[in-house]
Amino acid sequence: MRLVHHSDGETRTLAENVSRREDHRTLAENVEEAEGPLAQALGVMFRRSLPEGYALVFPFDEPASRTIHTLFVFVALDVLWMVDDEVTKVERLRPFRGLAHGLADTVVELPAGAAEGVEPGDTVEMEG
Repeated sequence: MRLVHHSDGETRTLAENVSRREDHRTLAENVEEAEGPLAQALGVMFRRSLPEGYALVFPFDEPASRTIHTLFVFVALDVLWMVDDEVTKVERLRPFRGLAHGLADTVVELPAGAAEGVEPGDTVEMEG
């Protein structure tokens, strides 16, 4: 599974993506889903590093205010809050000191710098 960013906010079919590769960028090819309350509570806490191309996705049943903190997180994170694959907020959080919230039915944690260029209104999709 991978995470793909469409900078213009448009979702495209696979055929359209093949012919318009310049319109999208892969954010992560190693995507893990945090399923269940324990996995979602832990997130990336206690991990000393995150590999390049990694993302942790938190799927929820419906949009609501979602809070992310970096207590016991040893690395800086780029966090995306999304509703129906549309980015509603992007935030870089520092280790041990970050706290932010946003409206989302999906939250994505990436290594700091991985979400460079992603802005609210853009589309980020899981493929594969």
